Amino acid sequence: MFVGVLRLTLYLPEPGSLKSKRHLVRSAIDRVKAKFNVSIAEVAENDLWQKSVIGVTAVGNDHAFVNESLDKVADFVASMHGGQIQLTGRDLEIVSYGDGLGDGGTRTLAEAEADAARDERRYERSWDPEEEDR
Repeated sequence: MFVGVLRLTLYLPEPGSLKSKRHLVRSAIDRVKAKFNVSIAEVAENDLWQKSVIGVTAVGNDHAFVNESLDKVADFVASMHGGQIQLTGRDLEIVSYGDGLGDGGTRTLAEAEADAARDERRYERSWDPEEEDR
């Protein structure tokens, strides 16, 4: 499993108030949520009129997929609102988590199916519907 975290620093030259800044940022966040399967929120610089920091996360089973997804989000944010949002910083980190085998190794399909069958048998032994009637 791979978890990607993207931090975007935005410069907003147009807003003359926090209300207009929040409108722009909320619009950008809503459009990203609608287009991409990621989590996104404003995470810093909430009280500055012309600066915002956005956090974006994506989870997947392939490093390249997570990297590509977050790159597309960054490019999309940079291109929206006709220059009213300018991307000034972009930090990306992708962390790998093991699959439960203890050392972060990988399993073959046969091993995964065997584990699933073993778990199913364990569940069947632990639950007996006839015992509920007694």
